[in-house]
Amino acid sequence: MSKRLLAAALIACGLCMSIAAEEADSTMQKSLREITVVSTRANSNTPMAFSNISEKQIERVNHGKDLPFLLSTQPGVTVSSDAGMGIGYTGIHVRGTDPTRINITANGVPLNDTESSQLYWVNMGDIASSMQSIQLQRGVGTSTNGAGAFGATINMLTKDVGKKPEATLSVSGGSYGTHKETLTFSTGLLRGHWGFMGRLSNIGSDGYIDRASSRLNSYFLQGGYYGKSTTVKLLTFNGTEKTYMAWDYASKADMEKYGRTYNPSGKYTDIDGKTAFYKNQTDNYHQQNYQLVWNQRIDKRFTINATAHYTHGDGYYEQYKTDQKLYKYLVEGGLRADLIRQKKMRNNFYGIVGALNYDNNRGLRASLGGGWNRYDGDHYGKLLWVGSQYYWDDDDNQVWTTAGNNLNPDRKYYDNNAKKNDGNIYAKLNFKIVKGLNGFVDLQYRHVSYKMSGTSQEFDEDHKQIPLEMNRKYDFFNPKVGLTYKWRKSHTAYASFGIAHKEPTRNDFEDMLAESTPVDPKAERLNDLEVGYRFHKGIVKAEVNLYYMSYDNQFVLTGAQDSNGEMVARNIKDSYRAGVELSLGLRPFKGFSWDINATLSRNRAKNMTVTVINEDWSESTANVGTTRLAYSPSVIMNNVLSYSRWGFTGTLITKYVSEQSMTNSGFKKYLEDDGTYTSAVIDPACVTDLDLSYTLKLKKHLKSLTLGVTVYNLFNKKYESNGSCSMNFRKNGDQIEAYNGGWAWTTYSAQAPIHCLAHMTLKF
Repeated sequence: MSKRLLAAALIACGLCMSIAAEEADSTMQKSLREITVVSTRANSNTPMAFSNISEKQIERVNHGKDLPFLLSTQPGVTVSSDAGMGIGYTGIHVRGTDPTRINITANGVPLNDTESSQLYWVNMGDIASSMQSIQLQRGVGTSTNGAGAFGATINMLTKDVGKKPEATLSVSGGSYGTHKETLTFSTGLLRGHWGFMGRLSNIGSDGYIDRASSRLNSYFLQGGYYGKSTTVKLLTFNGTEKTYMAWDYASKADMEKYGRTYNPSGKYTDIDGKTAFYKNQTDNYHQQNYQLVWNQRIDKRFTINATAHYTHGDGYYEQYKTDQKLYKYLVEGGLRADLIRQKKMRNNFYGIVGALNYDNNRGLRASLGGGWNRYDGDHYGKLLWVGSQYYWDDDDNQVWTTAGNNLNPDRKYYDNNAKKNDGNIYAKLNFKIVKGLNGFVDLQYRHVSYKMSGTSQEFDEDHKQIPLEMNRKYDFFNPKVGLTYKWRKSHTAYASFGIAHKEPTRNDFEDMLAESTPVDPKAERLNDLEVGYRFHKGIVKAEVNLYYMSYDNQFVLTGAQDSNGEMVARNIKDSYRAGVELSLGLRPFKGFSWDINATLSRNRAKNMTVTVINEDWSESTANVGTTRLAYSPSVIMNNVLSYSRWGFTGTLITKYVSEQSMTNSGFKKYLEDDGTYTSAVIDPACVTDLDLSYTLKLKKHLKSLTLGVTVYNLFNKKYESNGSCSMNFRKNGDQIEAYNGGWAWTTYSAQAPIHCLAHMTLKF
């Protein structure tokens, strides 16, 4: 099917372009390519905080780890890895906001999963090798397509064919069975107009955490017509993954007992009474993306771009679950058993995005754009195997039974469908007021309709399955305004204010079904004030940005995980994130660079309440005042020292992340039954990486050979990047006390000690 679509699209491109007779011009073509993202990207006159990462910067650090780790030195960024190696299930936080609140696009096309609002990088292995540039906008950012940006926007532009034929082979290998093989090629321009390029990638790792293996395969193919005023191209990129689960993490007690690599996922007791781990406790997914891109220069002032896109996803994860209530799997009788289940999803996402752009080359730029996207996804579960069944008698004894279970492997124990339409239109204006002073206005209207129907995974107290029925519509108006003032060429000051809204995710609705007193999830709102100053002259480049992000009903991670192992978020009525981002870059002499940045922030929830369990087991609420927001460190610092001369490049990277609370309760620890305390925070971490490489310039068929090695966690620090925490609360006199209560837990995601990757790149 994909081959037919590719052929049909290329034929259509040829017919459309048969009327074009312009001679190709490399400068004009480069300008045309940038039209794809010009309407959604920030520039020097945009009064917001952003960073641009070039293709060369990406190549220097792209040795196998997922794209979030390639962005880890940007201001305000923290990253996590379930496997402890930066490969597989990885996540990125910006200014403390979690991945579901970061808008991500490629060529202006939304990449976030429509329902979870998260991009699963594991489904897009080695996508960084196909990127020409990445822009990271912090805060509200400029209007874009897809989910609302509540902490950052990651705007990616894919590579183009270039002018001349070329090919590159990159190979990496090292610790914990990690390897990466990437082959890229480009035909250059054929007959001055046509070009094709592609990439094949294979990434694998055994992971630092036990059994946390990843097997990622992907490709990227592109073909198109490149004229002086017109570009039409078809892109398709694919990702398949098989990853052993490691998202349950481990407690500090288990780490002390079994080691830091302990992974509880898939753990059970076999028929001989021995501890075993289920071999197929894996996540499996295939994702296929298509984009048909049209860029048109109408005249010297007007350009237009439009992209039609389609994404198909299909996959499942399989789990061995112990001591399960069988009625929740539609097996009759009040029995329990160990079982194996699969949770599956199949979805289609398609739409069109585009913009009309105007630039009079005298200080006036305007864009009118938007998009319409539709998602249609099925979610269902199947029961593959049920072990010996039992029940608990009145004396709390386990009684085994030979009762049948009426198991039907093809029966779905829950089955639901979701449909979501997302449309937006925006208008942007960047204009010169007086010499040096520019105004910025960005207005967006977004409409979302979201419908879910079918059965859920939850049951009521009468063992009746709870339906999953929801039909919501949201209308959001997201204005942004600001000023930029430049003087003496090297100085720039700016200020902006923006408003953003975001609808609840699928998990926000589903998690409420399991609550004894469900609370309807509310859409959230962000008011973002940004004030900054940039200085760039000679060897010095500096920037300071102050921000105050005030939220209404912000969704914040609670620290808890749901029955699927996903992090739970809840509305917090009043909260804020305030801070300062400092950046300094020095180039004192040829070949040497020193880049340092720091984010100092205060992230708080106001009038936070917790649920108190009273002596008679009834529940009440208590106000614990102003508390720290979960997973939001107060200090993030990056220091990058690099020297490059005569083919040699050496880079030393140090990252510091301060303590992080794992709940919003304000409690850093809770009391255990034995009188000891368990920590509810992620400890500070300071980690250093060292990269060394040498490039030998060659002639004829082989242009260059690069050999290198990267040593990660150079000083062998023991640290964790993520975790989960749940605790109970009770009154102790007039004070609120956090305690175990019989079911509290805290787990951590341990990261790998010193490890390395050797890498080689051949360019032809």
